[in-house]
Amino acid sequence: MGSQLKLVFPDGLLPIHDQLDITDEQTTAHYVRDKSVDTVIHCAALTNIRYCEEHREEAFNVNVNGTRALLEALALSSVDQPYFVFVSTACVFTGNSPDKYYSEKDVPYPKNFYAVTKLLGECISNKLSKNLKILVVRTNFIERGKWPYPRAFTDRFATYLYSDQAAKAVKSLVDKGTTGIVHICGDKRMSMFDFARLTDLEVEPMTLRHYSGPPLTVNMSLSSGKIPSVHFESTIEAR
Repeated sequence: MGSQLKLVFPDGLLPIHDQLDITDEQTTAHYVRDKSVDTVIHCAALTNIRYCEEHREEAFNVNVNGTRALLEALALSSVDQPYFVFVSTACVFTGNSPDKYYSEKDVPYPKNFYAVTKLLGECISNKLSKNLKILVVRTNFIERGKWPYPRAFTDRFATYLYSDQAAKAVKSLVDKGTTGIVHICGDKRMSMFDFARLTDLEVEPMTLRHYSGPPLTVNMSLSSGKIPSVHFESTIEAR
């Protein structure tokens, strides 16, 4: 989402890894201080579920310790009540109820290590919120363009958004100074296969019976009691 956030926050900083390694506490603290950062929208993370499962120490270091380093650096800022936005995921929920839409009031229960690290990031954000304004955003998005895989699940569901739609929704919340946990979700529930076919009619269907790997969140559908759902409208023709 970083590149899309840059478009809606054109004056914001967008450091790449070579400029800011969030797992290095000292470097992170110096960056936040030297740049006089007053707002952090934190969407840097390892997100590949299989990779996180097979590289747990690295995933924990980036997704959990990196989040803590940013929070602690921002908490030491000379800025009055800095603002921290943590981009989380619908995968913090178990997703076992096929027809459920998970709201901000539902209890998280992750099924894989990636989701565990994101939930821990949420918990750390809330724990260190004494001197900060904290917004936790749960969402599920993908970059616009052709579906990047040859197959897609017919039996995994979500209220998908494109990354630019999610970024605009984040900006709206930031502009209002929103705090707490907020779900950003589309207003249409789709299978992953149906979503993939919006941009690639040649994508092949598959089911979870054909899958081997870490446990997956089957139903990633979200609802929000705090903001309206984002109207989902694909502007890309399948090819």
